[in-house]
Amino acid sequence: MTRELKFESPSFTTRIKGMLGVDFYRLFHTPLFYIFLAIAAIIPAMVSAMTTMPGPDGQTMEPLYSNVWQIIAASEPLYVIRGIADYANMNMVFIFGGIMVSIFIGHDYGSGYVKQLFTTHAKKQDYMISKSLTCAFAMASMCVTYFIGGTVAGILVGYDLSVNVGSLLVAILGKMVMSLGWASLFTFLNVIFRRYFGISVASSFFFGTGIVIIGAAAVVESLGLPSSFLNIFLYGSSVNACLTGNIMTLVTCIAVSVAWALIYNLAGTLILSKSDVY
Repeated sequence: MTRELKFESPSFTTRIKGMLGVDFYRLFHTPLFYIFLAIAAIIPAMVSAMTTMPGPDGQTMEPLYSNVWQIIAASEPLYVIRGIADYANMNMVFIFGGIMVSIFIGHDYGSGYVKQLFTTHAKKQDYMISKSLTCAFAMASMCVTYFIGGTVAGILVGYDLSVNVGSLLVAILGKMVMSLGWASLFTFLNVIFRRYFGISVASSFFFGTGIVIIGAAAVVESLGLPSSFLNIFLYGSSVNACLTGNIMTLVTCIAVSVAWALIYNLAGTLILSKSDVY
């Protein structure tokens, strides 16, 4: 009499915990994470303390900001960027973060980790989810160091500290929440360009700058059409997390970030399932 052995496949929760454990271990044990945390702190400090622009007379140079918190978020929701001061805020984290995600995922393919992973772990959706969550944590951490660096530099320079504290908190939390959506987008892009590391880095940088959406908003506005939808969804509502935001701004950021995560994780899973992942 023979006895059949039955092996139950691990549950979704068990699989995700295992993959997250590996990804977070790799994240915390690589200099990459700490280098980008430092970059996220140093860049806003340099921009806040050292950048100037022509004054009203066109001759004298004035500081880029007048308020400490303008390095964190714009004063109001923006449909079209009017100048560098409108964009040079915590949104820059999504540019640095895109490059970090490309390097982090690129190492999976360069080291052969992916080949080993998909030989023993066939769930492509788990890979997308784990990478999105791990990279979202990294980018949210970069938002924290960005806040510290920009704030300290602004105070040392002597900028005005007046602000609506509630709106400032909403702006910071809104951008941190959007890290999930952006991380999912960058993971998706790196799945598409997994064989071309240089292109994956360039695409993450390009989309992180928001150039595509800024250009689209300019065209839409020139046609006399409302461009608010571009900020609410296509640009992830990141620019709506501003110094005049309220609780609905945060709710919008959460909803858009989750929507992005669902869309890009599903799309990335489909691509991995239909093609050679090695």
